[in-house]
Amino acid sequence: MKHFFALFWIVATLAPALATAEDWPAFRGPQGNGISTESSLPPRWDETTGVVWRKELAGKGWSSPSLAAGKIYLTSAVPVDPEAEEGKTNLSLRALCLDASKGDLLWDVELFLQDAADAPKIHSKNSHASPTPWVDGERVFVHFGHMGTACLTTAGKVLWKTQELSYQPVHGNGCSPILVGDVLVFSCDGGKDPFVAALDANTGNLRWKYLRPGDPPPKTFAFCTPTAITVNGKVQIVSPGAGSVSALDPADGSEIWRVAHPGYSVIPKPLFAHGLVYISTSYDAAQIMAIRPDGTGDVTETHVAWTAKRGAPHTPSLLVIGDELYALADRGLLTCLDARTGDQHYQERIGGNYSSSPVFGDGRIYIQSEEGTGITVKPGKEFVKLDDLGFKERTLSSYAVGSGAIFVRTEKALYRLEAGK
Repeated sequence: MKHFFALFWIVATLAPALATAEDWPAFRGPQGNGISTESSLPPRWDETTGVVWRKELAGKGWSSPSLAAGKIYLTSAVPVDPEAEEGKTNLSLRALCLDASKGDLLWDVELFLQDAADAPKIHSKNSHASPTPWVDGERVFVHFGHMGTACLTTAGKVLWKTQELSYQPVHGNGCSPILVGDVLVFSCDGGKDPFVAALDANTGNLRWKYLRPGDPPPKTFAFCTPTAITVNGKVQIVSPGAGSVSALDPADGSEIWRVAHPGYSVIPKPLFAHGLVYISTSYDAAQIMAIRPDGTGDVTETHVAWTAKRGAPHTPSLLVIGDELYALADRGLLTCLDARTGDQHYQERIGGNYSSSPVFGDGRIYIQSEEGTGITVKPGKEFVKLDDLGFKERTLSSYAVGSGAIFVRTEKALYRLEAGK
């Protein structure tokens, strides 16, 4: 595990040895915070402007693209019988790789088969292939929630796959895995007995399991991707679930600290900046919580630095740039807060509906709506809209950024977008 200090405003962050600085090899990028160091990114795009290539994708999947060493990695759930009514045919759960420069399909591998007879019902904004791949050197880790997890080489050879962990999802799967040292970690917050699991990255064998503590809340499910941070020289895995957020020791899954919260169906990935962990509690009444991560045990009463109850997102992850924290609520309310105190700088209604997480790069905050359109915003304490962008294709995935380009996955295709095209 290597540590990168890519931007001066990040007080501390943990970044695994994923790839070069221009890559985006995991959900929310190389630092897991939605920030890119790329320059000369496209300021705007539409159906005819900024598009280098568009590649149609088979099946359905809302996993975000991962970019590493000139290749794009995705997952998809492809109907075995494409003529059958949705939900009436088995699904081939697949990993695929494309050439990032040209959009050519390099390989496409089936890993699991979802039987239509026992496929769980999923939310209308979910898919059977929603977790984002994690790329580490010559390995690609893909996850399909309760249906299984696999590791492939970047050439598409399956190294291992497992379906050892069984649980009943609610509304489908959504948590992306993270690699922490030699363990692959993800949450399994289903309809009952929610837990966090770690697999041996080399074999796929179960290394440890952390059961969510205390009396279970009425609704136990969540979809949150964990975040690895370093506090006082020690690594913590921060994993929000329904009713609480926990920090775990990656060696054995033991709990370091825990904070109770009133939410469930938690989706936004935790963020670490200015010595604070930021989470959104999602449903029903979302609130942002800033937590000091240097405690031990239940620190609900002692380590919550501040909370903000208006404008918190159910789905998009938070973004910190400099001293400002940005929260994009699902129904189009953009809030800017002081990251240290929680004091509000502005709230602006920008319209649209949002599932994608905002991304910062080349001096702009990129915001993508579910309808396919979006805007860019200038960072700062006052709201300044820069440009309109996007195209009218349904878009729930978040961006990948690298090689001077932005990669956008829509319901049917993947785009490479560049300035001046």
